[in-house]
Amino acid sequence: MSGGTQNHSAIAGNFLAIIKPHLRGSGCKTYNSDLKVNILNTPNYTYPDLSVTCDPRDNSSPQYITYPCLIVEVLSDSTEADDRGKKFEKYRRNPNLIDYVLVSSDEMAIDIYHRNDAGDWLILSYRSGDRVELKSIGLSLAIEQFYEEIVFEQPSCIYYA
Repeated sequence: MSGGTQNHSAIAGNFLAIIKPHLRGSGCKTYNSDLKVNILNTPNYTYPDLSVTCDPRDNSSPQYITYPCLIVEVLSDSTEADDRGKKFEKYRRNPNLIDYVLVSSDEMAIDIYHRNDAGDWLILSYRSGDRVELKSIGLSLAIEQFYEEIVFEQPSCIYYA
């Protein structure tokens, strides 16, 4: 999403800074929002904030990937409904996708739609103090690491007389 907030950009950067070195030497590749993801069996594409592929078929095109195992979307007020609804509906048709990560930019909150071994989608919600499990890439970290140096706006108080 172009024109995002400082928190949006910094959170996406934190994910990239954490995941890329974790995958070094694994054969998996990590991409930022500049690379499009093809919606499997369609001519449609999206630009997630971060994607990871471990599938060698994705080496065939320099312009996009089709078989991500992990997709991260940093949420904003204008995109959240689509990210949780229509976009997830498209992504979940891809049998390679294991973790679809939705990250709040307004509070410390991460929801992961995780496909289990039976093919069912589970929603895993993480908040302050939790360890986030990215099973698709074998990574477990404190949620605070993904939110390093993020400052959240304080809600304004309303006083009633």
